[in-house]
Amino acid sequence: MAAAARARFHRLPVTAVDRLTDDSVALTFTVPPDLRDAYRHAPGQHLALRRTVDGTEVRRTYSICSAAPADGAAPHTLRVGVRLVDGGAFSTYAHKEIAVGDELEVMTPAGRFTLDITPDAAPGHYAAVVGGSGITPVLSIATTVLQQQPRARFCLIRSDRTTASTMFLEEVADLKDRYPDRFQLVTVLSREEQQAGLASGRLDQERLTALLPALLPVERMAGWFLCGPYGLVQSAERALRGLGVRRERIHEEIFHVDEGPAPDRTAAASAPAHSTVTAQLDGRSGTWPVQGAESLLETVLRNRTDAPYACKGGVCGTCRAFLVSGSVRMDRNFALEPEETEAGYVLACQSHPTTEKVELDFDR
Repeated sequence: MAAAARARFHRLPVTAVDRLTDDSVALTFTVPPDLRDAYRHAPGQHLALRRTVDGTEVRRTYSICSAAPADGAAPHTLRVGVRLVDGGAFSTYAHKEIAVGDELEVMTPAGRFTLDITPDAAPGHYAAVVGGSGITPVLSIATTVLQQQPRARFCLIRSDRTTASTMFLEEVADLKDRYPDRFQLVTVLSREEQQAGLASGRLDQERLTALLPALLPVERMAGWFLCGPYGLVQSAERALRGLGVRRERIHEEIFHVDEGPAPDRTAAASAPAHSTVTAQLDGRSGTWPVQGAESLLETVLRNRTDAPYACKGGVCGTCRAFLVSGSVRMDRNFALEPEETEAGYVLACQSHPTTEKVELDFDR
């Protein structure tokens, strides 16, 4: 897996802008030789892109869709997919303004929705359930697995609204052509009937519970990768758990959380009247008062503008920190696995103090 160095921004030139659908594009960046080591990545990791609009910094996170180089080699290029969001400050810019030759501020790779590919890894049988732009990191994972493990197999179950809205159609078709015996594709369209294949409609828990065992030896799969809207990912996880899949074999990444549970504010009244956060960051430590209802990340950012973050929505995991002492409540968590929270990690962007003193370590 890619090294766990803290993410940093560098300016990278855009060398291709490819229209995928009417509402999605792929951006390709060239990585200069002196920065290639910094952009080594595991399949499934993401990049944060940054720009300033009317004096306000805007960051958005996009998954790398290109395969990770073999044997951990440094990449010469990076490619991400960007879906247009209504009113989106960055996605609108990507669709209407970014052109070949532009330079963008690009954070070094981050994220733990990954598959660790090592030279001596045993070949396995993997599967993914994705929705919409959730195909982006899984395309990297599937391509890397098939390229680097000659006996591995991969089943992709993807859900999209219509054929016209389906991202990376050509890239997925290419995988079918290159690996006909090892790559299995199952497509479900929610708003369009297909001439062949599965009936249209949403992939909910009931439907997945019936579908997955008919396709695969569910319990014996080496790994399951779930990525897309909150509802689809939750439905797929519940279906898999009900079918006997162990939690450690299920990897999840949420792309849209509008339909997720609302942040829990019930504990706010019990928060201490005055609290401080001590943060270790790049080997330097500081202690600052928490103001009002701000998150611990916001407190640190007021004093250390280099504090790591990308989405501030509890999704990307860039602001992950180890809770050294004290206690916190997290509004949301769509990024950390249960074993990470059990080990003491929190999302600084979602954390609020429940003790007068809290200590975080961003370096651990």
